[in-house]
Formats: sequence, structure tokens, C-alpha cells
Amino acid sequence: MEITVYTKNNCVQCMMTKKTLTQYGVNYVVKNVEEDSEALAFLKDQGFQAVPVVFSGNNEPIKGFRPDLLKNLKEAI
Repeated sequence: MEITVYTKNNCVQCMMTKKTLTQYGVNYVVKNVEEDSEALAFLKDQGFQAVPVVFSGNNEPIKGFRPDLLKNLKEAI
């Protein structure tokens, strides 16, 4: 299952989300909306206005820093 974290520069919640996933040993791809206009357009098309947003397979996207939900990703791999 591919996990993608949409993030931006200097975002504390984004940094904590990535740190938590790393601590859980979850591999993920980072898409920075400040550096990748396609990633920003995708998030806007999906109705999101803030980061972080974590997409994982067909699961409901995780909005914001949610360590409780991120732990579920650890258990899914």
C-alpha cells in the first residue's frame, strides 16, 4: 500500500506527521504543495485546504496531525 503525505514548508503538524510515520517504520512518499503545483491542484480538487493530508490506498484520507490514526497505518503494513 502506497502512503503519500501532502505537506508544506515550515509546517509543524506536517513535520510531526512524518516523524510519527518514521517512528512507526511506515514508508511514505512526500509531496510538498509549495514546490509541486500538481500536488497542490490535486489537494484542492479533493476539497482540502490545509496540510498535512495522508493518503493510503483506498482508506479515508487523514487530515491534520492524528497520531491515533497514523498508528492504524502501522498496523496495516
